[in-house]
Amino acid sequence: MSQPKNVPPRVDERAEPDVRPPVVGVVMGSDSDLPVMQRCLDVLEDFDIPYEANVLSAHRTPERAHEYASTARLRGLRVIVAAAGGAAHLAGVMASLTTLPVIGIPMPTASLGGADSLYSTVQMPAGVPVATVAIGEAGANNAALLAAQILALNDEELQHRLQAYRAELRRKVAEKNVRLHQRLAESRE
Repeated sequence: MSQPKNVPPRVDERAEPDVRPPVVGVVMGSDSDLPVMQRCLDVLEDFDIPYEANVLSAHRTPERAHEYASTARLRGLRVIVAAAGGAAHLAGVMASLTTLPVIGIPMPTASLGGADSLYSTVQMPAGVPVATVAIGEAGANNAALLAAQILALNDEELQHRLQAYRAELRRKVAEKNVRLHQRLAESRE
């Protein structure tokens, strides 16, 4: 597993298979969501967060979705990330069946570009919150980061990795700013 440039290397690269129980449950409404959701899984791996990933449907497999959400805490999960498109009710169903934090990722759709998914995910009734992120890959990335931030409330090492990640983002922006000013200066000559 190679580290992206903006995530610091892990303290303990594992030579053995990871047998830690998952703490993040990632569910998606269809396997066609995987190309977008891969970014979420990659970020969780980059931050060394054990996860499980499953295809569940609020509409086509409601019994499985119900069982998954209602047993999530008992199975050791601490956060659920749910992605769905169209009539995107998966995150809401998860949130209605557990008190764990649920992060919803609206998937892009051909018909409305994901606006339908966004409204279905974000418009939850009072009392059943879903933390909704952006549509698509940016949302998948941010959902993993938000899950990491939630977990870092009780994990100082993870908190340090998140701080290093943010410092690297700031460094890259400063570097881009220098390059921009150099280009502008060159264009004036």
